[in-house]
This record gives sequence, C-alpha cells and structure tokens, in this order.
Amino acid sequence: MLALKALIFDVDGTLADTERDGHRVAFNRAFEEANLNWHWSVDLYGELLAVTGGKERIRHFLALHRPDFLQEQQQTGDLDGLIKNLHARKTFFYTQLLSEGAIPLRSGVKRLLDEAREQGVRLAIATTTTPANVTSLLESTLGKESIDWFEVIAAGDIVPEKKPAPDIYDYALQKMNLKAEECIAFEDSSNGIQSSLGANLKTIITQNHYTETHDFTGAAVVLDQLGEPDDACRCLAGDINGDTYVSMQTVKTLFGT
Repeated sequence: MLALKALIFDVDGTLADTERDGHRVAFNRAFEEANLNWHWSVDLYGELLAVTGGKERIRHFLALHRPDFLQEQQQTGDLDGLIKNLHARKTFFYTQLLSEGAIPLRSGVKRLLDEAREQGVRLAIATTTTPANVTSLLESTLGKESIDWFEVIAAGDIVPEKKPAPDIYDYALQKMNLKAEECIAFEDSSNGIQSSLGANLKTIITQNHYTETHDFTGAAVVLDQLGEPDDACRCLAGDINGDTYVSMQTVKTLFGT
C-alpha cells in the first residue's frame, strides 16, 4: 500500500469561505465602478457558482440574465475585453478585502496545515481562482512565508479546462511527480469533487453555505468543517471513527494507511 505523501487543497470555500462575502462583494464593486446596473445577490451568486471561473461566470450571467447586453457587445463591442477588465477589477477589490482581514481561514485549516508540515507531508493547491487571489489569501491569513509551504500552486488559466474537468489536479500531480494514489484532495463543491475524482484522488469534503445540497457521491467523507478540539466538526456522510475534528491521523485513516 502506498504511503500518503501530499495533501492537495482547493481554495474558495475550502481553505476559506470566500465566495459569499469575498468574491461576490468584489464582483459587485467592479460592476458598480463600471457603471453597470448589475447586482449579484447572495442567492443569485449561489446559482452562478455552478460555473467555475470568474470570467466564465460573468459570461454565464450575461447569457441568462442580460441577453440583450450580451448580443449588443458581441455585435458592436469588445466582449472579451470587457469581461477581462471587469475580472481584473474584481480581483483588485477581492485582494483589498483580504488585506483588510475580512476573510479568515475556515475552522481547522491552519492547524491541519501545520500538522502536515511537521510530519513532512507535502502540500499543494489546485484551484480555478487566479494566482493573485491565492497569494493574497495565504499572505493575509498565514503570512507571506506561507506561499513557500505549498510545493505547487496550480491556479487559474494554466490548464485548458477548469473544474469539473480533472486538468488542474492532473497538472498538480505532474508537477509534484506524484501518483494520485499517494495524495488526498480537499474540496467543498460538486464541481470540485468531480475534478478530484476525475484525477483519481481520494477526496475529503468540507461543505459550506453554498454547497449544502451538492452531490458528493464518491467522497471519502463529507463534513461541515475540519474543526478544532474546541469547535467540533459534524460528519454528514461517511465515518471518521468518532473523531471530533480532522487531524493528520484522521486523514491517514481515511487515506487507508
């Protein structure tokens, strides 16, 4: 049996609950700055999260909710340029929120990262968000030195297809020169687990507000959070043998070592 060599983490919704009070707010600020009469409510943003990638999400929103604007831009404007600029400004506003300390890590994340590092287990990130968003989140929550904790930060448009395609996980595994059977992934959404399972990775799910109704078939376990000794997690599907929070021993047991 192969030993567990690496943990690979999704970012948005997994490391931190970034979507509702981070990315959504930043998108709305970008729209307002551009004098666009668009506002993504909490519920609407939950629907838009079915599409991964910020630029792709804007395009999906236009197709569903602003078809006239979309058609006009396709005929007379630079739609790709508009979306690119909006997304760039959204990233600016998002990193601004992070610098203000508005988006903390989820329960148990820092502790588990520390445990993994102490035990010599390698760390990586596989996400659809931009590298700048990843860097800003890590620096604002764990300090600038934390960037070096992760051997690979696979992010953004470096692969042809975003989640639910497995490309981003395949890329991370290739860069680390590891087999899927030597790693375990951490995800929070149906798109995420489709991606990780597509790369043949065992997957631990920590769901959030937006993913409570998602299908997590195939997960090693589904939890509400990783938890802490004084902030117990709830096991929603699967079994963690009575543990009240996810430690490296919990992870290794789920992995099968």
